[in-house]
Amino acid sequence: MKKIIYSLFILLFIISCQDSNLTEKEKFIEDLISQMTLEEKVGQMTQINLTVIAKGPNKFSSSTPMEIDDNRANKALVEYKVGSVLNTINNTAQKPSVWFKNISKIQEISMNNNRLKIPVIYGIDAIHGTTYTDGATMFPQQITTAASWNPENAYNMAQVCAYETRASSIPWNFSPVLDLGLDPRFPRQFETFGEDPLLVERFGVEMIKGYQGLDNDVSNKYSVAACMKHFVGYHATISGKDRTPAYIPENVLTEFHIEAFKKAIDAGAKTVMINSGLINGIPVHADYNLLINVLRKKLDFQGVILTDWEDIRKLHDRDKVAKSQKEAVKIAINAGIDMSMVPYEYEQFFNDLVQLVDEGEVSMHRIDDAVKRILTLKYELDLFKNPVTDYKDYTDFGSKKHHQLAYKAASESITLLKNSDNILPLKGKPKILVAGPNGNNMRTLNGAWSYSWQGELTDRFAGEFNTIFEGLQNNFGKSNVKYVSGVSYKENGNYYDMVEDNINNAVREARNSDYIVLCLGENTYTEKPGDLNDLNLHKLQLKLAKKLAETGKPIILILNLGRPRLISDIEPLMSAVVNVYLPGNFGGDALSDILSGKVNPSGKLPYSYPAYPNSLIPYYYKPSEVQNNSQGAYNYVGEVNNLYNFGFGLSYSEFKYSDLKVNKERFNMNDSIKISVNVQNLSKIDGFETIQLYSSDLYASVTPDIKRLRDFKKVKVNAGETKTIIFNLPVNELAFVNSENEFVVEPGRFNLSIDNLSKEISVK
Repeated sequence: MKKIIYSLFILLFIISCQDSNLTEKEKFIEDLISQMTLEEKVGQMTQINLTVIAKGPNKFSSSTPMEIDDNRANKALVEYKVGSVLNTINNTAQKPSVWFKNISKIQEISMNNNRLKIPVIYGIDAIHGTTYTDGATMFPQQITTAASWNPENAYNMAQVCAYETRASSIPWNFSPVLDLGLDPRFPRQFETFGEDPLLVERFGVEMIKGYQGLDNDVSNKYSVAACMKHFVGYHATISGKDRTPAYIPENVLTEFHIEAFKKAIDAGAKTVMINSGLINGIPVHADYNLLINVLRKKLDFQGVILTDWEDIRKLHDRDKVAKSQKEAVKIAINAGIDMSMVPYEYEQFFNDLVQLVDEGEVSMHRIDDAVKRILTLKYELDLFKNPVTDYKDYTDFGSKKHHQLAYKAASESITLLKNSDNILPLKGKPKILVAGPNGNNMRTLNGAWSYSWQGELTDRFAGEFNTIFEGLQNNFGKSNVKYVSGVSYKENGNYYDMVEDNINNAVREARNSDYIVLCLGENTYTEKPGDLNDLNLHKLQLKLAKKLAETGKPIILILNLGRPRLISDIEPLMSAVVNVYLPGNFGGDALSDILSGKVNPSGKLPYSYPAYPNSLIPYYYKPSEVQNNSQGAYNYVGEVNNLYNFGFGLSYSEFKYSDLKVNKERFNMNDSIKISVNVQNLSKIDGFETIQLYSSDLYASVTPDIKRLRDFKKVKVNAGETKTIIFNLPVNELAFVNSENEFVVEPGRFNLSIDNLSKEISVK
């Protein structure tokens, strides 16, 4: 008996010691979980769309103005204990005051009527500014920001977006996108930082810092919890279409797709959203290996794992790996999902998960693990003490200060791709015809996720900003700049067609002009509505370009698009080509300042711009992509056909590279390589140049890439100045992932290159 009592005493002592080692946060969470019923826990794992609890005809659409329906909200938030809400009503942006009123009501219902007073966490897609808030600052999209090759612009965008999202009473942002945008056919390439892993890693980390603060303290009322998405390999589909299957070898997944998430996790990212597609036949939402063995264990991610829209349902409805909705819930939760973006049929998800626990199909340990992470996130956001932030405390919302940062990002990103006979910048006050469907259009400057999901409402909200036409009028005079569209967009269901309206008028006006600024590209789209079967520009846009070229007037082609569309047929007819991508509300001003010479362009392509439909490979292709044979029965010449290469972009300055040096020729595995190069500005114009360092592994056990970007620096080089740029590259950053899925640097020879200069080194 004494031994038993003594053993119990020791056990209690150990437990008390463990408890005393808990932080205040951990004690709070553990105490809360110990009091919660199964139903309360499952409620925390449930996320619903705002329309479900808003006034309106049904759960899919709402009446305006936006108001919370007491009965619907009480059912969801009190009866079913739902712990998270997302999105807006009717796909429309709201004023900060409206957000404050409605989210305050949500928190009031949830916290005043539930015994444990757990706040709701509200999430939103705010990917280049606070998407669903009227008056928010809209920055360039991620692909445009990447074209600046200046990660500071990503930090600024995220910091302003965090501020203005909190001004909208929302603490959780479903951003950044860390997917590798390597396929120009994919409808969401514009949401990425491009095709290069290093660009994605560096810009992604800066986004995390901007959202969550440099000290990673998301209790700060100017910071939000970031959500990395979409883990992992989402864009690497076979078809190039959204949410379709990908087949990715494990070593490729590790080297090219996972590293950006690892860097963001190391930077403190709080949450992650999962890839809606399949990898190697397995839906990622059902993949225990990726979610637990890789994301949780290998990458040590401790935050919340969130589904994408209805993706647990899709395990049954679309992917056919679950025989019922209930089995789909079982598979996803056991695979590691913490919170389900239901978003409508929350009762079914809730009831299914409760039953699965009661039946022993999902363990209480798995439930407690998920709920602990969710409650920890709410605690770190200070929602228990301050569940709602008040827009009145955010005096810089939509401010000139924020606008200047958005303009800076746009002006640094716009990329000059062709400038025959130095036609740009335009001199004096010439007569200019602006033509094309994108020339007088705020919608196309912003792209999707701008005031609405598909961006179709942008012109309603962004009227105070300048289109390309209006921006040019401001710089060159209203009487000197005219606009005739020639062709325009015509909506047709979920896709976008074009209509010819006044090509002859455009040609007639062109004959009376000195220059034609031809604005071609895409209408707004994202996700499935953005899938396409033809990467060529629409035939009516090509017709307009050719008709205008017949006038003999010099044409400056402006590309306003979210992915590179094929222009090989018309590019030779253009005197200049400028890619503005999706530059946001200040894109018209930034472009006008570049065409007039007020700003010297410095953008570089974050992707390869293909010349042909079957030339869609990233710059780090394998040597076998290029095979030449001039003997035997067949003669052929293989080549990679890009219209413009990754990293390419012109300037009004002329830069010359010289004197590439490496500190020695032979290196050990633990060494660092010091590389220096001189960059001279031969022109009379100050300019920014991005110096790009590449490496090539000459021979390896896995066929090496032709080259890989290893470092880059964007620097200002004044007229006539020569600068020495120094890189310090650790040898271990020359690593690749071998067939055993391990990062290795194999002994051998490597080529290091900057511009057209190169040095060969050896590693032993």
